Amino acid sequence: MKPTDRIFCAIDTTDVDAATALAGRLVGHVGGIKLGKEFFTAHGPEGVRKVTACGMPLFLDLKFHDIPNTVAGAIRAALPLNPAVLNVHASGGRAMMEAAAEAAAGADGTLLIGVTILTSLSDEDVAEVGYTGSAAESVVRLAKLAEASGLGGVVCSPREIEAIRAACGPDFKLVVPGIRPTWSATGDQKRIMTPADAIRIGADYIVIGRPITGADDPIDAAKRIADELAGL
Repeated sequence: MKPTDRIFCAIDTTDVDAATALAGRLVGHVGGIKLGKEFFTAHGPEGVRKVTACGMPLFLDLKFHDIPNTVAGAIRAALPLNPAVLNVHASGGRAMMEAAAEAAAGADGTLLIGVTILTSLSDEDVAEVGYTGSAAESVVRLAKLAEASGLGGVVCSPREIEAIRAACGPDFKLVVPGIRPTWSATGDQKRIMTPADAIRIGADYIVIGRPITGADDPIDAAKRIADELAGL
């Protein structure tokens, strides 16, 4: 896998023309783009199709979380967009994840993953919403449940990569946000790591948004990150 293939650029905007232009510019410099709830709520499937017309692989980050039948239906509705990565909240439970996995089973090339604990949450935040143990302990517990439910991987922060690898093995895919190059601001992410360090300890894919999209020259920023990964 080329260093650029490991990078998904998070394009968080409601401006469909800006998203489309940036996606086109990033072709060959990152492995794919991530579109989430902000963009999808504003523009829906047609907006997604416009942005991905450049051929970029898509991480459709909608974090489905509902009763099993509803989530299965949402997965089936999303598959015509040909997402390379699609996700559900692992906290939705085993039955929900099994229904999602069954709905996605016929989609060649779509990796279905579970969201464990959001990277914006600290140990204190996790305790406040009722989880027992630390954020890291909750992440590993949810990752094991996701694997047992038939998902192909999880989203996790960089700080939990090694623990999930130990619990779930080398073939379970880890998609890792909370990535910040040393030259960028941390923003609202609390459990962060540099791109090279995350890949070095076992991330399969890294998700990077503002260090690329907020840069004066997004292409140069993407190249700097890829160069860092090429040195591994």
